[in-house]
Amino acid sequence: MRVSTRVVILLAILASLVSYAKFNFCAQTGWQSPSQYIHACYSDIPALYGDRALDKGVWAYSSGKDSVEYPVVQGTIMWLTAKLIPHGINNYFYGSALLLALLFIFISVITFKIKPEFGYLLPLAPAAIASMYINWDLWAIASMLIAIYWFDRRAEAASAFALGVSISTKFLPIFLLIPIAIIFFRQERISNFFKFVAITVVTFAAINLPVALTTPTGWWRFYDLNLNRGSDWGSIWYALSNLGLDLTHQNYLSVLCLLIGVTAVVIFLLQIRNVPTLAHTAIFVMVIVMAVSKVYSPQYVLWLTPLAIIALIDKRELTIFWFWQGCEVLYHLAIWQHLAFVTGAKFGLSVTIYSVISLARIAASIALVVRLAARHQNSARNSERISLINRRELPLTSS
Repeated sequence: MRVSTRVVILLAILASLVSYAKFNFCAQTGWQSPSQYIHACYSDIPALYGDRALDKGVWAYSSGKDSVEYPVVQGTIMWLTAKLIPHGINNYFYGSALLLALLFIFISVITFKIKPEFGYLLPLAPAAIASMYINWDLWAIASMLIAIYWFDRRAEAASAFALGVSISTKFLPIFLLIPIAIIFFRQERISNFFKFVAITVVTFAAINLPVALTTPTGWWRFYDLNLNRGSDWGSIWYALSNLGLDLTHQNYLSVLCLLIGVTAVVIFLLQIRNVPTLAHTAIFVMVIVMAVSKVYSPQYVLWLTPLAIIALIDKRELTIFWFWQGCEVLYHLAIWQHLAFVTGAKFGLSVTIYSVISLARIAASIALVVRLAARHQNSARNSERISLINRRELPLTSS
């Protein structure tokens, strides 16, 4: 179904308002536990406003080990909005939510520009709508999608700059360098890849060095936390541990599984007949990374949803897309009801049920990319066959 940009913008505005209504219940009731979990309206925005001294105007990285646990661009956004928005926890949430709503509208338009056939899906995706104001991820997602948009249009220097900004906001987009490398390799433009990486690294360094040099402990906190953390909410390792399979050396296992998954993606990208686009391949590496990582926050679905949409080929993938979204919605409800249970609610989900649902969500995301991969292979074969027929190198009917 093709729609206009205006329709996408309208749908994104409505989605933002629906999500706001969901989170506003917690704002009106004081962000209390377990109520904020029972009503699935918890947000890191008010939680970190006081916990990271943003309410006192303290620079995001000057508190050492109590600094914000995010890369520089996101930490700066958190600090700057706290400085500019009138004092108060709800004022901070409302102001931050307004900016996130504008970003969601922008991301919806970019997704529509990349994939006009299915661009309408993002503001209709229930898991994305439910997660919009949990964290500040949309800032990084916006710059990541710009990087993808520019890359596939051969504006590679601009794409590299946008990717450097995105990595400095949330570190996840660094994994896009894997499909980018494969695309350059298959185009036999290796020197262009090194130029792309150089621009990305210089952008990252220009953003990070001032903070790393002036407040090194605060700057390093994000990287230290991710390197040394144990298995946490939503991860396959946390779920397996709760179900009785408590694997040791989970840091090493996570890295090993990541290497195996990335290797599988690389082999797939190398053997498909046509040179892939970044828009079509970003979802594969991101799903692998999130499937084996040591944590899966509920808002991570905001990363995967636009990437899944721009990887769709035709309507035959819509069934698996909506099935995956349903599993993400189920997980969204499960994490909050489990947290409600462990924070004193009378009702909620036990750790066993929560862990089973976590594994189901991971399985659904893998099923999504397997389906997309199979369709991309079939599409490439069909395109090649049609090309051969047009050149009269194949008979029009089989013998």
